[in-house]
Formats: sequence, structure tokens, C-alpha cells
Amino acid sequence: MKPLGSGFRVQGSGFNALQRFQRVSLIPCVRLVFLFLVCAATGCSTSPPVVKENSPATSPKPAEMTLPGPVGKTVDRSSFPKIVALGDSLTAGYGLERYQAYPALLQKKVDEAGLQFEVINAGVSGDTSAGGVRRLDWALEGNVKFVILELGGNDGLRGLPPKELKSNLSKIIEKSRQKGATVILTGMESPPNFGPDYVKEFRAVYGELAKEYNLPFVPFFLDGVAGRAELNQPDGIHPNPEGTRQVTENVWKVIEPLVK
Repeated sequence: MKPLGSGFRVQGSGFNALQRFQRVSLIPCVRLVFLFLVCAATGCSTSPPVVKENSPATSPKPAEMTLPGPVGKTVDRSSFPKIVALGDSLTAGYGLERYQAYPALLQKKVDEAGLQFEVINAGVSGDTSAGGVRRLDWALEGNVKFVILELGGNDGLRGLPPKELKSNLSKIIEKSRQKGATVILTGMESPPNFGPDYVKEFRAVYGELAKEYNLPFVPFFLDGVAGRAELNQPDGIHPNPEGTRQVTENVWKVIEPLVK
């Protein structure tokens, strides 16, 4: 991917992150926006509304998030071991039809490979790492073999302490392992608004966790998509169907050898 601007770089990802960001919140039915993917092409900016975290009581449960089978075909995957995609709006598929979200595309790849797994879309728009901890028990219900952990964007949006982010992600990793699941960690970037030290500490969390727990690691979830207008929705932030296919490839190349 071509450089998107100077200022910060994801170690090991081979790509330059965005230099400017748009302050818009990641909440359902509003423009769910990661500051760090922002308006590279348009230069626009807005002020972030106050965001309330999703309550576990109102969050969809895994049974409600089971993906349908391929078009024109009914597939009962209820007895298959599960791959849980735990994340925020980028996992939930904000602005897309359910079948266009990356967990649905991942399910298609699993099916095409002749593998028997059920991919669960456990993405909740606006969720933070703390929210992921709170809803983890039901996300891990059943025979969960893999957890794809995509959280932290909203922590960076709010400027929450990187130490809290690391603590919350560690809890998710450890509890998932206690359930016998392998965790695939995906990296995120923070906006520059809170200073270079914050950006550096935030970015380091993911690499440190991947190393400490010896995790399969996607250095940047949106690698190849961030800042490319043709791969994003009109908000310039959330991937469109084509961009989501690239995100799926980012995840698939890491998880494929594990599920096979």
C-alpha cells in the first residue's frame, strides 16, 4: 500500500497510517467513525458526539448473530465448532448488509475450503475493550475454537489509557484460552490528537500482547483499505463491500493455516 501520510507507522505491517483524522464517534445509527482513518482525501473534520457504551443487556447474543448459509442453500452449522469475530463496528459491518460484513465473507472462505466451522459475528458498534470484557461470557458460549479479537478503536477515540486497553485485551485473551480457544489478535491505531507518546503507547499494546501470549497477529486490521476512497463508504472511514473483501483477506491469510 502506498504511504498515507507521515507521522506514524505500524511496526511490522509495512504501511504508513493516516496523518490526519476525523473526530466522529463509533455508535449505531450514527456515522461510526475511527478517527485514525480519516478524510485523507477530503480533509474534512467534525466534532465527536458523546458516545455511550453498549450495554451487555442490549447487545445481540451469539445465537442472534449466526450467519446464514450461501444464497440459495440452507446450511445447518449449529453443530460445528465456532470462530467468534469479537469486535466493534468494523466487525459488525456498519453500513453493510449482514452478508457483506467480514465475518460473513470469512464464513464463505471457510465453506469454500471445505472446512466445518461456524463463524459468529460478535461485533457491536461503539464497543470498547471494556465492553468486550463484559460481554465475553456469552460470546464464548458453545464450542468456540477461535476468537478473532478486533477491539481498541473506540478506546483510542476516547483517549483511554493504553494500560487499560492492554489490561482489558489481556482479560479477553486469557479467558478465551481458558475456554480452549485460540485468539487471533488484530492491531489498531490511535488518532494523533492525544500526542505522539499516546500514539506510540497505544500502538505498542498490540505488538506486546502478540509477543507475550505468542498470538497469531494481524498487525493492522485495515491494512490496504485505510485512506483509500474507492474501498470505503462515503464517510471515508468504514470499508465498503470491496474494502471488506480486503479486510477479510487480511484475516484469512493469518487464520487459514490454523483452521486447516
